[in-house]
Amino acid sequence: MKPPESPAVRGRPRTISRERIADAGIGIGLPNITFIGVAAALGVSHTALYKHVPGLEELKCLVAEEIFHRWQIPRARHDGRGELKDYLIGFAESVREFVKAHPGLTPYVIRRLAATESMIAKIDEHQRHIARAFGITEEQARWLLATVAFHGLAVADTVYSVAGREPAVNADHRDEENEMESELARGMHALIVGALVMLEEGIPLEQNASGQDGRRP
Repeated sequence: MKPPESPAVRGRPRTISRERIADAGIGIGLPNITFIGVAAALGVSHTALYKHVPGLEELKCLVAEEIFHRWQIPRARHDGRGELKDYLIGFAESVREFVKAHPGLTPYVIRRLAATESMIAKIDEHQRHIARAFGITEEQARWLLATVAFHGLAVADTVYSVAGREPAVNADHRDEENEMESELARGMHALIVGALVMLEEGIPLEQNASGQDGRRP
């Protein structure tokens, strides 16, 4: 005689934390995020997820903010060597890799009004760090970093959005991407050189006059 089956033991409800939500969203990718998809990745119902995040846009913002906080922005060398130009070139490369690794992120970090308080705190700390490291004012550091970040984010987003799409028929998409990345690197180098010349010549930094406050990485 077959022994009676033991009743199923209910496990403890899965914990829905901000970190787990972000991990699930990053795994799915910002362009493909849905409530049902994230809930499934968490092993919970989408109704349960709604108790923690009120809507899809808020969900995407949460994921984007967490991606930003996990970005390891390059630090200045502690040995006092190296030039500001070299640092900015490395920073621009980090921005490009950041965009490449996270499709769909740019709209959440390039717009000043999209930045959350915690994102602004990270940006401000980085700008103060660079000002101290290279002996420039915080206003100068803010302008330089914001200029490089804004153009780097915008152009990199365009490069990775269009690479491999029509009308590039019968093209080697990897070669095309490499070529566009090279053009991007040269363009950012030229931008950085020009920005430093403006700084050296004392040309007024008109960023505030245009309504921007430099709240970018």
